[in-house]
Amino acid sequence: MVPFIDMANHESGDHTVALYDTDFDGNAVLTLRDGKGLEANDEVTITYGDDKGACEMVFSYGFLEEAMTSARELFLDLDIPDDDPLKLAKKAVLKSAPGFKLFEKDGSIDWVGDFVWLSCVNEEDGLDFRVLQTNDGEKELKVHWKDDELTDVAKLQSLLEADPIWEVYLLRAIATLQGRVEQQILSLENTSPSPTIPELDVDKNVGQTIMRLRGLEEKMLLRAYQHFEERKSELLGSKTVQKYLSDAGTREQPSSDDIDAFS
Repeated sequence: MVPFIDMANHESGDHTVALYDTDFDGNAVLTLRDGKGLEANDEVTITYGDDKGACEMVFSYGFLEEAMTSARELFLDLDIPDDDPLKLAKKAVLKSAPGFKLFEKDGSIDWVGDFVWLSCVNEEDGLDFRVLQTNDGEKELKVHWKDDELTDVAKLQSLLEADPIWEVYLLRAIATLQGRVEQQILSLENTSPSPTIPELDVDKNVGQTIMRLRGLEEKMLLRAYQHFEERKSELLGSKTVQKYLSDAGTREQPSSDDIDAFS
């Protein structure tokens, strides 16, 4: 808590009057933005974060700006299928949250999530886990990609990008993302789109904010689904993917990753 500054209300964009910072002594200070002036009795406003997503604004500050027309970002949890023989090992080495974040970038939808890449590769691709015993007798789980130790799972994406069949891995990831997004859309559609305030047992304004957040997130999910559908079509047309599909068709039993990704 910062005395006085914590009393300032939020305004974004050009409506932000002041910025908070720290001086050389570490004290919190408010400074007027360039080109801004104040008259007596004018309100001093700051920004709580112009780029923060709708969900964070609601859960951290309890409101949404009227001008907000997009959820901006959205995190979805993701699990590894139970039939994945490496499920427990994958979850054990992952340090990030088990899911991915959707966000807007240059008017389009983008995403980030180390968990997705780990969930999309398996032993037949070159992923391997080894249990080593340390000098003090403890056991340590190590992850390897094509015989090289992967000290940081966050680096897996860059290794996949350098692989000759990168587009295959990317298609698997896109298919996984689209499936999870579709699941979330269906979950929203299967619940009442306009619950009454008494049923929510919350203040009317809070209820309206909740429903508005729901609408913004559903809108973003629908855009993401369409975006992933377009990316899947593009990737399915690549020579790398077509050759992989052709080669997979000659196998007696294509892997579950192949079936899921190209369905």
